[in-house]
Amino acid sequence: MTDKKEDTKNRAAMLKSLREKHKETVEKTQALLKHNQSIRKQIRQAMQSGPMTVPEVAEATGLPSDRVLWHVTAMKKYDLVREVGMSGEYYQYELAQKENQ
Repeated sequence: MTDKKEDTKNRAAMLKSLREKHKETVEKTQALLKHNQSIRKQIRQAMQSGPMTVPEVAEATGLPSDRVLWHVTAMKKYDLVREVGMSGEYYQYELAQKENQ
């Protein structure tokens, strides 16, 4: 048991050291993550009313269509949104779990 605790303690110290050594990179990565989460929150809020196409989400959020497409594609990959049909030439997407978002 003590070996396991010792390993955990050593690992924590090593991770702390790495975070300090690469502080600038860690901060940039955290800022990017926070920014992406903010954009996805805007997309989720826009899609609360029902299925939307990428151009409709872009218009509702004021974000560029290419950024919306990038985020919707990532959200689809992780089953946060799903395709539900077509509207003209565009796929419509809806939130996969409305109650948890």
